[in-house]
Amino acid sequence: MDDDILADRSVGGVSGAKRLAQSYRQLPAVPDLMLVHRSTQLRGRLLKFTDQLVVIQDRSGGRHTFENHPGSFAHNGETVTLVRPGRGPAESEPATRRSAAGGVVAAEQVARVAQASRLWVEGDHDARFLERVWGDELRELGIVVEPMRGIDDLVAAVAAFAPRADARLAILVDHLVPGSKETRITQQIRDPNVLILGHPYVDIWQCVRPRSLGIDSWPEVPKGEEFKAGICKRLGWGSTTEGWKRVLSAVNTFADLEPELVGAVEQALDMLAPPLEDSP
Repeated sequence: MDDDILADRSVGGVSGAKRLAQSYRQLPAVPDLMLVHRSTQLRGRLLKFTDQLVVIQDRSGGRHTFENHPGSFAHNGETVTLVRPGRGPAESEPATRRSAAGGVVAAEQVARVAQASRLWVEGDHDARFLERVWGDELRELGIVVEPMRGIDDLVAAVAAFAPRADARLAILVDHLVPGSKETRITQQIRDPNVLILGHPYVDIWQCVRPRSLGIDSWPEVPKGEEFKAGICKRLGWGSTTEGWKRVLSAVNTFADLEPELVGAVEQALDMLAPPLEDSP
């Protein structure tokens, strides 16, 4: 079997791993290219490519996002390194860095022109979390996050937006559980260009892991009592403004957030990412 950079990067030290990475043939990432992600053996066609991220669609229509590393993929049985079409082998790879969301983004990032598609969230606090953790990805993909100030008028707002194939909507909703008001409202929306996502927590604050805040758990707030004020009262945080400062400052990376929120946001980004042929 050929040396595998995915299996053992220690072979030959750092320089050996670098030589191994350079030995893979560079393959232009063109739409519908059939690929195998070598470490997971997931097979599918190339849907989107942004130098650092690769989105593959499997035979069932599911979308899977992977980081693009040398030798991460195989095509027709050959281990390859995906590159943007038109880039020659002599061109150097762009400098990258790790984002707060755990992704790989350009070190000197230039924001993409905003798309017509939108990511709607319930309120300002939701939007701040997304900017804090996924800000790099949002700018790279040209995705605009807009607070809705609640979802009572969501059906009318979606109709007014008039979603279409080149102007899609991903909507992130709190407390999306069976029988909730949020679920009843969102079930009225049936549009192939709208993706409803959510988490099970009553409020976005609860999406911050307690350990990141130095507490054992989020206290229970009786139904009917204002949630954020009730949280601050029970934790001795003072006003809701002071409480919000504590909550926001506890979030530095996706590891500070509950996986339900992280997964929902990642799905939204996959859905709203521009097609490969639209990439800069």
